[in-house]
Amino acid sequence: MRLVIARCSVDYTGRLNAHLPLATRLLVHKGDGSLLVHSDGGSYKPLNWMSPPCSLTVQPPDDSDAEDGVVELWNVTHAKTGDALLVRIYEVLHDTSHELGVDPGLVKDGVEADLQRLLAEQVDVIGDGLTLVRREFPTAIGPVDLLLRNAAGGTIAVEIKRRGDIDGVEQLTRYLELLGRDPHLAPVTGVFAAQEIKPQARVLAADRGIRCLTLDYDGMKGIDSGAPRLF
Repeated sequence: MRLVIARCSVDYTGRLNAHLPLATRLLVHKGDGSLLVHSDGGSYKPLNWMSPPCSLTVQPPDDSDAEDGVVELWNVTHAKTGDALLVRIYEVLHDTSHELGVDPGLVKDGVEADLQRLLAEQVDVIGDGLTLVRREFPTAIGPVDLLLRNAAGGTIAVEIKRRGDIDGVEQLTRYLELLGRDPHLAPVTGVFAAQEIKPQARVLAADRGIRCLTLDYDGMKGIDSGAPRLF
Protein backbone atom coordinates (compact mmCIF):
# COMPACT_ATOMS: atom_id res chain seq x y z
CA MET A 1 0.00 0.00 0.00
CA ARG A 2 1.31 3.45 -0.94
CA LEU A 3 0.41 6.48 1.16
CA VAL A 4 0.98 9.91 -0.36
CA ILE A 5 0.17 13.25 1.24
CA ALA A 6 0.14 15.87 -1.48
CA ARG A 7 -1.26 19.18 -2.60
CA CYS A 8 -3.48 18.08 -5.45
CA SER A 9 -6.66 18.55 -7.43
CA VAL A 10 -8.85 15.68 -8.59
CA ASP A 11 -11.23 15.25 -11.54
CA TYR A 12 -13.54 12.26 -12.01
CA THR A 13 -15.16 11.64 -15.40
CA GLY A 14 -17.51 8.87 -16.46
CA ARG A 15 -21.05 8.12 -15.35
CA LEU A 16 -20.76 11.31 -13.33
CA ASN A 17 -18.32 14.21 -13.32
CA ALA A 18 -16.83 15.61 -10.12
CA HIS A 19 -14.06 18.06 -9.25
CA LEU A 20 -12.00 18.53 -6.10
CA PRO A 21 -10.08 21.84 -6.18
CA LEU A 22 -6.48 22.22 -5.07
CA ALA A 23 -5.94 21.21 -1.42
CA THR A 24 -3.73 18.99 0.74
CA ARG A 25 -5.06 15.41 0.79
CA LEU A 26 -4.11 11.82 1.51
CA LEU A 27 -3.89 9.51 -1.52
CA VAL A 28 -4.13 5.78 -0.78
CA HIS A 29 -3.06 3.46 -3.59
CA LYS A 30 -3.82 -0.13 -2.57
CA GLY A 31 -2.34 -3.37 -3.79
CA ASP A 32 -5.62 -4.26 -5.55
CA GLY A 33 -5.14 -1.19 -7.77
CA SER A 34 -7.78 1.00 -6.12
CA LEU A 35 -7.11 4.66 -5.36
CA LEU A 36 -8.81 6.56 -2.54
CA VAL A 37 -8.66 10.32 -1.97
CA HIS A 38 -9.09 11.37 1.67
CA SER A 39 -9.31 14.69 3.50
CA ASP A 40 -8.72 15.30 7.20
CA GLY A 41 -12.43 15.00 7.95
CA GLY A 42 -15.56 13.11 6.98
CA SER A 43 -14.74 10.03 9.05
CA TYR A 44 -13.61 7.01 6.99
CA LYS A 45 -15.35 7.89 3.72
CA PRO A 46 -13.05 9.05 0.89
CA LEU A 47 -13.85 12.24 -1.04
CA ASN A 48 -13.47 10.28 -4.26
CA TRP A 49 -12.12 6.92 -5.31
CA MET A 50 -11.66 4.41 -8.11
CA SER A 51 -12.41 0.76 -7.40
CA PRO A 52 -10.73 -2.20 -9.12
CA PRO A 53 -10.31 -3.46 -11.74
CA CYS A 54 -8.40 -0.31 -12.63
CA SER A 55 -4.90 0.79 -13.56
CA LEU A 56 -2.79 3.78 -12.54
CA THR A 57 -0.29 5.48 -14.85
CA VAL A 58 1.97 8.37 -13.85
CA GLN A 59 2.73 11.00 -16.49
CA PRO A 60 4.60 14.32 -16.64
CA PRO A 61 2.36 17.40 -16.92
CA ASP A 62 1.80 19.15 -20.24
CA ASP A 63 3.01 22.72 -20.71
CA SER A 64 -0.25 24.24 -19.47
CA ASP A 65 -0.35 22.19 -16.26
CA ALA A 66 3.37 22.75 -15.68
CA GLU A 67 2.85 26.51 -15.85
CA ASP A 68 0.17 26.14 -13.16
CA GLY A 69 2.62 24.31 -10.89
CA VAL A 70 1.66 20.69 -11.56
CA VAL A 71 4.62 18.32 -11.15
CA GLU A 72 2.93 14.98 -11.88
CA LEU A 73 -0.30 13.54 -13.28
CA TRP A 74 -1.93 10.35 -12.00
CA ASN A 75 -4.36 8.77 -14.45
CA VAL A 76 -6.54 6.01 -13.00
CA THR A 77 -8.83 4.23 -15.48
CA HIS A 78 -11.46 1.61 -14.73
CA ALA A 79 -10.99 -1.46 -16.93
CA LYS A 80 -14.70 -2.18 -17.45
CA THR A 81 -16.51 1.15 -17.37
CA GLY A 82 -13.82 3.47 -18.75
CA ASP A 83 -14.40 5.90 -15.87
CA ALA A 84 -11.30 7.98 -15.19
CA LEU A 85 -9.79 9.70 -12.17
CA LEU A 86 -7.18 12.36 -12.90
CA VAL A 87 -5.06 13.59 -9.99
CA ARG A 88 -2.89 16.64 -10.55
CA ILE A 89 -0.03 16.63 -8.05
CA TYR A 90 1.35 20.07 -7.19
CA GLU A 91 3.58 19.10 -4.26
CA VAL A 92 4.38 15.81 -2.50
CA LEU A 93 4.68 16.24 1.26
CA HIS A 94 4.99 12.57 2.22
CA ASP A 95 5.37 9.33 0.24
CA THR A 96 5.72 5.86 1.80
CA SER A 97 4.92 2.29 0.78
CA HIS A 98 4.13 -0.60 3.11
CA GLU A 99 3.60 -4.34 2.61
CA LEU A 100 0.57 -5.24 4.74
CA GLY A 101 0.37 -8.95 3.95
CA VAL A 102 -2.80 -11.05 3.97
CA ASP A 103 -5.61 -9.66 6.11
CA PRO A 104 -7.64 -12.20 8.13
CA GLY A 105 -10.81 -10.16 7.57
CA LEU A 106 -13.40 -8.68 9.88
CA VAL A 107 -14.43 -10.77 12.88
CA LYS A 108 -17.93 -9.73 13.88
CA ASP A 109 -19.28 -9.86 17.40
CA GLY A 110 -21.37 -12.83 18.39
CA VAL A 111 -24.82 -11.30 17.95
CA GLU A 112 -24.07 -9.82 14.53
CA ALA A 113 -22.48 -13.06 13.30
CA ASP A 114 -25.46 -15.04 14.60
CA LEU A 115 -27.87 -12.66 12.87
CA GLN A 116 -26.10 -13.25 9.58
CA ARG A 117 -26.21 -17.03 10.00
CA LEU A 118 -29.84 -17.06 11.07
CA LEU A 119 -30.94 -14.76 8.27
CA ALA A 120 -29.08 -16.88 5.71
CA GLU A 121 -31.07 -19.87 6.97
CA GLN A 122 -34.36 -17.91 7.01
CA VAL A 123 -34.28 -15.73 3.89
CA ASP A 124 -38.08 -15.79 3.84
CA VAL A 125 -37.84 -13.20 6.65
CA ILE A 126 -36.63 -10.78 3.96
CA GLY A 127 -39.21 -11.76 1.35
CA ASP A 128 -40.95 -14.57 -0.48
CA GLY A 129 -39.30 -16.54 -3.26
CA LEU A 130 -35.72 -15.62 -2.31
CA THR A 131 -32.73 -17.94 -2.50
CA LEU A 132 -29.29 -17.52 -0.97
CA VAL A 133 -26.39 -17.06 -3.40
CA ARG A 134 -23.67 -16.69 -0.79
CA ARG A 135 -22.80 -15.38 2.64
CA GLU A 136 -19.91 -12.89 2.81
CA PHE A 137 -20.05 -12.23 -0.95
CA PRO A 138 -16.68 -10.62 -1.80
CA THR A 139 -16.25 -7.15 -3.28
CA ALA A 140 -13.19 -4.94 -3.71
CA ILE A 141 -14.09 -2.98 -0.57
CA GLY A 142 -15.20 -5.84 1.66
CA PRO A 143 -17.76 -8.66 1.80
CA VAL A 144 -21.51 -8.16 1.55
CA ASP A 145 -23.21 -10.05 4.37
CA LEU A 146 -25.73 -11.85 2.15
CA LEU A 147 -26.33 -11.97 -1.58
CA LEU A 148 -29.75 -13.26 -2.64
CA ARG A 149 -31.74 -13.89 -5.81
CA ASN A 150 -35.46 -13.39 -6.24
CA ALA A 151 -37.79 -15.45 -8.43
CA ALA A 152 -37.35 -13.00 -11.33
CA GLY A 153 -33.57 -13.39 -11.25
CA GLY A 154 -32.90 -10.05 -9.57
CA THR A 155 -30.08 -9.63 -7.06
CA ILE A 156 -30.50 -8.43 -3.48
CA ALA A 157 -27.57 -7.35 -1.31
CA VAL A 158 -28.21 -7.49 2.45
CA GLU A 159 -26.15 -5.63 5.05
CA ILE A 160 -26.71 -6.82 8.62
CA LYS A 161 -26.05 -4.80 11.77
CA ARG A 162 -26.96 -5.12 15.42
CA ARG A 163 -27.66 -1.38 15.54
CA GLY A 164 -28.26 0.25 12.18
CA ASP A 165 -26.99 3.80 11.71
CA ILE A 166 -26.07 6.11 8.84
CA ASP A 167 -22.60 4.56 8.45
CA GLY A 168 -24.17 1.18 7.74
CA VAL A 169 -26.40 2.67 5.03
CA GLU A 170 -23.37 4.37 3.47
CA GLN A 171 -21.51 1.05 3.54
CA LEU A 172 -24.35 -0.76 1.76
CA THR A 173 -24.59 2.09 -0.77
CA ARG A 174 -20.96 1.54 -1.77
CA TYR A 175 -21.53 -2.20 -2.09
CA LEU A 176 -24.56 -1.61 -4.32
CA GLU A 177 -22.58 0.74 -6.54
CA LEU A 178 -19.84 -1.85 -7.05
CA LEU A 179 -22.18 -4.82 -7.52
CA GLY A 180 -24.32 -2.85 -9.95
CA ARG A 181 -21.36 -2.56 -12.31
CA ASP A 182 -21.35 -6.35 -12.81
CA PRO A 183 -23.70 -7.20 -15.71
CA HIS A 184 -24.22 -10.68 -14.24
CA LEU A 185 -25.66 -9.16 -11.06
CA ALA A 186 -27.28 -5.90 -12.17
CA PRO A 187 -29.75 -4.57 -11.30
CA VAL A 188 -29.01 -4.92 -7.59
CA THR A 189 -31.33 -3.75 -4.80
CA GLY A 190 -30.41 -3.36 -1.15
CA VAL A 191 -31.84 -4.41 2.20
CA PHE A 192 -30.51 -2.89 5.43
CA ALA A 193 -31.31 -5.30 8.26
CA ALA A 194 -30.73 -4.68 11.95
CA GLN A 195 -32.23 -5.28 15.39
CA GLU A 196 -32.58 -1.53 15.78
CA ILE A 197 -32.44 1.10 13.01
CA LYS A 198 -32.00 4.77 13.84
CA PRO A 199 -34.51 7.22 12.30
CA GLN A 200 -31.78 9.11 10.43
CA ALA A 201 -30.60 5.83 8.89
CA ARG A 202 -34.15 5.04 7.74
CA VAL A 203 -34.46 8.43 6.06
CA LEU A 204 -31.12 8.02 4.26
CA ALA A 205 -31.96 4.45 3.23
CA ALA A 206 -35.29 5.54 1.77
CA ASP A 207 -33.52 8.29 -0.17
CA ARG A 208 -31.10 5.71 -1.60
CA GLY A 209 -33.87 3.25 -2.51
CA ILE A 210 -32.77 0.80 0.19
CA ARG A 211 -35.37 -1.17 2.14
CA CYS A 212 -35.02 -1.34 5.93
CA LEU A 213 -35.82 -4.52 7.86
CA THR A 214 -35.99 -4.76 11.67
CA LEU A 215 -34.86 -8.18 12.89
CA ASP A 216 -36.28 -10.08 15.88
CA TYR A 217 -33.16 -11.89 17.08
CA ASP A 218 -34.96 -13.99 19.71
CA GLY A 219 -37.75 -14.85 17.32
CA MET A 220 -35.27 -15.98 14.65
CA LYS A 221 -33.57 -18.18 17.27
CA GLY A 222 -36.94 -19.65 18.23
CA ILE A 223 -37.04 -17.92 21.60
CA ASP A 224 -40.14 -16.03 22.70
CA SER A 225 -39.03 -12.46 23.38
CA GLY A 226 -42.10 -11.74 25.50
CA ALA A 227 -43.19 -8.88 23.21
CA PRO A 228 -46.86 -9.03 22.15
CA ARG A 229 -47.40 -10.17 18.55
CA LEU A 230 -50.36 -10.31 16.17
CA PHE A 231 -49.37 -13.77 14.92
